[in-house]
Amino acid sequence: MTTTAQAFGTALIGQTEKALNAILDRQLVGTGITEPQWVTLTLTVLGGGAVDRAELVRRVGAATQFSQAAVAERITELTAAGFLRDGGDGRVQVTDEGQARWTRVRTTIGPITQELWGDLPPEDLAAAGRVLGIVLDRANAVLAGR
Repeated sequence: MTTTAQAFGTALIGQTEKALNAILDRQLVGTGITEPQWVTLTLTVLGGGAVDRAELVRRVGAATQFSQAAVAERITELTAAGFLRDGGDGRVQVTDEGQARWTRVRTTIGPITQELWGDLPPEDLAAAGRVLGIVLDRANAVLAGR
């Protein structure tokens, strides 16, 4: 594999994001889950499998910049598909089928991400994380009007 160094900037960030989303989209084929639904399902699973609905809407909105209405629609779609359910107590719960689909996709993504950056030096990964974290914080501030 030949790597041509690119200058850090919007083009590199955008191309990377598009490539990673394309990889995810390939893994989601046949699952009945879209990328926005995947984020919602993932944050529910990582929240312990049962999350307060308002908190889930906040978390997904913060992670994606989706509106509250759009997040609520993803929750509704995942519930209709049988991947989430209303716990009846204001909480959204992952169903067994939702957990199984999530696990199947995560299992296929793990080796891919390992191939993408698993062999990079920890200090390079830490530097990339710091830089992207700062950029993300600043972008969120711009979006918040600060």
